[in-house]
Amino acid sequence: MFESILIPTDGSSTSDKAIEKGLELARLAGARVTFLHVLENPLVSGYATPEAMPYAAQLYQDLRASGDQILQEAKARAEALGVAATTRLVEDADPVKAIVEASKDHDAVVMGTHGRRGFNRWMFGSVAEGALRRADKPFLMVRGPEEE
Repeated sequence: MFESILIPTDGSSTSDKAIEKGLELARLAGARVTFLHVLENPLVSGYATPEAMPYAAQLYQDLRASGDQILQEAKARAEALGVAATTRLVEDADPVKAIVEASKDHDAVVMGTHGRRGFNRWMFGSVAEGALRRADKPFLMVRGPEEE
């Protein structure tokens, strides 16, 4: 059925829930997983204010270190369940495009959706919906906790 599953993660509790479900599916199917973390450039994506510009290089390094930690923790969870796992950190990329591109090498994608509505959806967009609309692989969307 599924031999390889892509699980994008951003470190949120919603992604945590998707990792749980994705690993359960992988274990049952005997599939391997790839955890994907997309690191957006804070200067391009609007995270850094003009006042923070002198610290942008350090901010980027901190975000990269955080992404590495998120991936290593996910991989450790997979290994604890006996699921073969690899990690991939994609830098300076649009999350939707990076997920769609990575999905080409996998049989399915399991990812969290924050379920934003109204203003929050307009303001922050939906990476999950964007990836789902552009992909040609099966997607399992996992809903996050209500507080997000």
